[in-house]
Amino acid sequence: MTIQEAIQNRHAVRKYLDKEIEPETISALKEEVDICNAESGLNIQLVTNESFAFSGFMARYGKFSGVKNYMALVGKPHPELHEKIGYYGQRLVIKAQQLGLNSCWVAVTFSKGKCGAVINEDEKLVCVIALGYGATQGVPHKSKPLETLCQVEGGGDMPDWFRKGMEAALLAPTAYNQQKFLFTLRENGGVKAQPLSNKKGYARIDLGIAKYHFEVGTGKEGFKFVV
Repeated sequence: MTIQEAIQNRHAVRKYLDKEIEPETISALKEEVDICNAESGLNIQLVTNESFAFSGFMARYGKFSGVKNYMALVGKPHPELHEKIGYYGQRLVIKAQQLGLNSCWVAVTFSKGKCGAVINEDEKLVCVIALGYGATQGVPHKSKPLETLCQVEGGGDMPDWFRKGMEAALLAPTAYNQQKFLFTLRENGGVKAQPLSNKKGYARIDLGIAKYHFEVGTGKEGFKFVV
């Protein structure tokens, strides 16, 4: 499965089968976690065969069941922390999809105090990503019209690479499926991506996820995200 195919096929899954993840799959996912941590300075951790974080009221409220594996998204407080969590977390979500696993972003409906990750005093646990073999493959989320989520500065025609990037961004999971982001193609060829929400933490996570999708979708080398 290519990255583009994984982006198309991946949907949120909350119910998981009682099936262990194979050692070779865990090894491949851990390798990608290590690469992402080295690039980002985050401390993302893969936690396996541990169900306490999803055994309480909050998990039931979130309609989760059978979750025994997850990625804990951990990092040091920093202005770019949440956006990095979104970008690299989604990169790992797509890697998991390529490896045959299902997943779901979880911000609130799990027990933070029972998380099996090791969190240093100068770090914070932002959220987790549930992993495993889903009871279903999930369903596609509804999307806003592409033209409402992007614009071309100066009103020119939208280049094909930019449209492809936006088509991929439309498939990005966002909190409550609100898709509160805007991508602008600047006249200098750079791309400005901004959140359209006052909920700074979640909005920045969503933006990071969307930026990863956009980057993959363009298939273009050399473009840059600009402020």
